[in-house]
Amino acid sequence: MFNLKQLSPTITDMIRFDHSHVMVTFHQYSKDKSPRVKKALADTICDALEIHATLEEEVFYPVMRERDAKEPFIHEAEPEHDEMRRIIAKLRATPGSDPRHDDLVMELMRDVIHHVADEETRLLPDAEAILGKQRLSELGADMTRRRVQLLGPKAGKIAKEHAVGFSGSTAAMVVGVAGALIAAFALKPNRADKAQPARA
Repeated sequence: MFNLKQLSPTITDMIRFDHSHVMVTFHQYSKDKSPRVKKALADTICDALEIHATLEEEVFYPVMRERDAKEPFIHEAEPEHDEMRRIIAKLRATPGSDPRHDDLVMELMRDVIHHVADEETRLLPDAEAILGKQRLSELGADMTRRRVQLLGPKAGKIAKEHAVGFSGSTAAMVVGVAGALIAAFALKPNRADKAQPARA
């Protein structure tokens, strides 16, 4: 029977896409940009990492822990997320004009790059070998559903951060359109949930 979950991108491909999104945003960041642009780029990175970490912890890691509890990285990953959250909290409290802002972005991205390298060379290939495409697609659909819930309250803020952070960039149009689509998609289910059935 036809199953919409089987059409979803796999959870491992979605995780790789999230990693790429953070790296593309980081590559827009430079010390000579205005404090407003630096803050918007940093906020984009922080929002993306917070949502990504929650998705992995709620949807992906429990499945991998159940299937391959001996994989060391699965036990290292959440403490690494907690360390990123600690730096994110400091970064959010630091103005873009403060020289420490640049240092915190670099510290955060060093941790992210280390985490991504481990995940993409160890955990994701293991998941693809153990779980199979159908299960990975089902998990991808679960991740998408949860992502929409997490994005909903932040959709407008995220779209604005993309617009400011990528202003003047050749990637701005693509990323801005993607951000607007994500925001629109994330808000649509909320409106539908609130719709009342027609009364006779």
